[in-house]
Amino acid sequence: MKLLGVDDARARILAGVVPLGVETVRLAAACGRFLAQDVLAARDQPPFVASAMDGWAVRSADGAGCRKIVGESAAGHGFARDLGPGEAVRIFTGAPVPAGADAVVVQEDATRDGESVTIPAVTHPRHIRPVGQDFKAGACLLGAGARLDPWRLSLAAAAGRAELCVARKPRVAVLSTGEEVIAPGGRPGPFQIFNSGTTALVALIEAWGGEAVALRPVGDDLSATARAVGGVACDLIVTLGGASVGDHDLVKPAMATLGLVLAVESIAVRPGKPTWFGTLSDGRRVLGLPGNPASSLVCAELFLKPLLRSLLGADAALALIPARAASALPANGDREHWMRARLRYDDDGALLAQAFSDQDSSLVMVFSNADALMRRAVGAVGVDVGGAVEILRLERMA
Repeated sequence: MKLLGVDDARARILAGVVPLGVETVRLAAACGRFLAQDVLAARDQPPFVASAMDGWAVRSADGAGCRKIVGESAAGHGFARDLGPGEAVRIFTGAPVPAGADAVVVQEDATRDGESVTIPAVTHPRHIRPVGQDFKAGACLLGAGARLDPWRLSLAAAAGRAELCVARKPRVAVLSTGEEVIAPGGRPGPFQIFNSGTTALVALIEAWGGEAVALRPVGDDLSATARAVGGVACDLIVTLGGASVGDHDLVKPAMATLGLVLAVESIAVRPGKPTWFGTLSDGRRVLGLPGNPASSLVCAELFLKPLLRSLLGADAALALIPARAASALPANGDREHWMRARLRYDDDGALLAQAFSDQDSSLVMVFSNADALMRRAVGAVGVDVGGAVEILRLERMA
């Protein structure tokens, strides 16, 4: 098998990928989706000069002293005329400041007596929000490719958008293969284990913006594997298991009967060397992941996530950040090693990454306790405690 480096493999997987179609969805249904078009501000926000406090709108030129109360300005209901000399308007937070007023005196600093109010000398701050303080008409508020979270939805709502144009979700079919795995809740035989990989991959695909469907698992059977995906309408097929070259690794031969053209045969990565990628004759892409959970999940982070993001029109680059090694690391070999690690901060605020001592590719417990992957480049020299390392944070829920 021809081994490709991680970066070369990812480049081949992403080659020729263009974003899928777009659709318009209601604002309330857009959380988690990826924008397909920029969101521009149609007007200034706020669109009028507004009060930042409850108090009194006044003219600072009038100085300290008694003012005649001539009306009120509340949110949604402004004062109807210009403010004249010696006048004050009762005003509330968010309400429009009357024309002629240039300051708001907070209510705690003023003393009302019937239809008049005594105002101290006006000093800064004047508690006024200018037109367009938040954003100006024509400003790009959200760029295409941004993922919509509640805070960004709030911004789109502030711009008056009831609907948003978003990328269509990639449809991903997940197929687990092998005689050794059984669905959780089933009755395993003496030499079987529960299928943990499919559960994780389906959840990851959904979390990364895709639409996943778990196909019925198949055993080590070439024809059954081909039939399982033959008529499935999807943009991408992800297989689990059967990715290597043993007598029972039949996924690639099965896909060959459907016209598979390989772009990636195997990758110089640890874990996950048997990972492969290709395209079927009908245009569907296929990513083959190893059956071991750590191998499949590491390679999902390195290859599946960027592929989904490319299909969604989003940035597909790996967000590597620097950290310090919490323990010494040996020199690395001829495969890029992505080690599961825990993160913490030292007393000086430095980010420390502690690689787990056992990096076996079958260990589910280790991955459940990890919150980062530590990258060790091909041929990297040993690292002392406190030495510089690169990490990829995992998107864990608190």
